[in-house]
Amino acid sequence: MEINILSIFPSLFDPFLETGIIGKAKEKGIISFNLINIRDFSSDSYGTVDDYPYGGGAGMVMKVEPIIKALESLEEKGETYLLSPRGKSFNQSMARELSNREVLSLICGRYKGVDERVREFVDGEISIGDYILSGGEVAAMVVVEAVTRLLPGAVGDVDSINTDSFEKGLLDSPVYTRPREFRGKEVPEVLLSGNHGEVEQWREGESIRLTKKYRKDIMEN
Repeated sequence: MEINILSIFPSLFDPFLETGIIGKAKEKGIISFNLINIRDFSSDSYGTVDDYPYGGGAGMVMKVEPIIKALESLEEKGETYLLSPRGKSFNQSMARELSNREVLSLICGRYKGVDERVREFVDGEISIGDYILSGGEVAAMVVVEAVTRLLPGAVGDVDSINTDSFEKGLLDSPVYTRPREFRGKEVPEVLLSGNHGEVEQWREGESIRLTKKYRKDIMEN
């Protein structure tokens, strides 16, 4: 898979793309990244990518020309998404869907927003939540990590992925490791029984219990 990331701060992604599962997936050739600096496509020597909004008002707006020129410079764009509060809420189901693409392009906005005409050149918009960020870079990182770990070979233990929270529409069950007892708190006996059927039943029950307790919205859906 190839992911193109368009941003005015592409260096923010350098350490992120070299770390953990993503870094290992790159080394294995499972995924590659193309970082595009939108400033390189500015029409002046200052690298200007923003301007005052028509009609007045606070804040600056990202210009349409450098964004679209940057997008059109790509040999393969695949599906193109703008990281935006207007976008469809990102979830595990969408991550699964996007992980099936061969090429994906993510546009990171900044400032007050992007010129509305940018939206005529993208396939969709993605939001990672109802809160304010300074730009789309962090949101793009969320999408990249969620998608990368679903690619075949990116994570060594496939079962680990399939049992994660949200994969089956529920939160994951509690997990424990050594020591068996810590300050009077012990690991549930069923996990020490060696009875795989009972362990699986316990985990399913706990998964439902925790989802009902902490995420009633998921249960309703």
